[in-house]
Amino acid sequence: MKHPDSSHGGASGAPQARPSFVRRWLRRLAWLVVIAIVLPVCQVAVLRFVDPPFSTFMAIRQVQAWTGGEDDFRLYYQWRDLDAIASSLPVAVIAAEDQNFASHRGFDLDAIEQARAHNARGGRMRGASTISQQTAKNLFLWGGRSWMRKGLEAYYTVLIETLWPKTRILEVYVNVAEFGDGIYGAQAAARRHFGKDADQLTAAESARLGAVLPSPTRYSASRPGPYVQRRAQWIQRNARQIGGESYLETLR
Repeated sequence: MKHPDSSHGGASGAPQARPSFVRRWLRRLAWLVVIAIVLPVCQVAVLRFVDPPFSTFMAIRQVQAWTGGEDDFRLYYQWRDLDAIASSLPVAVIAAEDQNFASHRGFDLDAIEQARAHNARGGRMRGASTISQQTAKNLFLWGGRSWMRKGLEAYYTVLIETLWPKTRILEVYVNVAEFGDGIYGAQAAARRHFGKDADQLTAAESARLGAVLPSPTRYSASRPGPYVQRRAQWIQRNARQIGGESYLETLR
């Protein structure tokens, strides 16, 4: 004879379904975290040796052109090894963007503090991104100021500084940096702005390319206005102060 409550034992399995469901989703979440951590490591490790065929910024700009009906838009990009680029260009971008590039480990804390103090006083906002941070953003991420994007940028920056030598960071940066709308990298910039190859750039031309980096779609290296001319002169002075082309030897 069955006990009146004997059927309760069969029903007792129902509450166990929820813990099983939770454990399954926790495992999935754990795998997502592992992938989020490991995938960037793999990306950065591979690109230590493989030249990137494109960057995320290039892909985003191309999609914008397609969806925006820009039928005449063309993306210009052609990789050049660092020794096939005039030394004056990497020196110019260091003088313009990150004069402590050789000594910091991805983040220039002094520049960050100076930018914070400047911005607190009001006026035109000043950034403090290093070449390493800009390489991480341009190559792997997207524009914007969200905390998520900033967090990913910091993670990629740490990986880049850990897995790449300084010369590789600089080489990738001068190849993926935007020097005009749809113009990415030293070779494309040299051809489009000056009609020559990247190894033929002069110090003055390199300084003008460095001068447009803060806003390459607003300013032109080939048709420099007063701002670009003044900034290019400032970059050339700074390039001499940091040692000119001999500065690159400190990175090797």
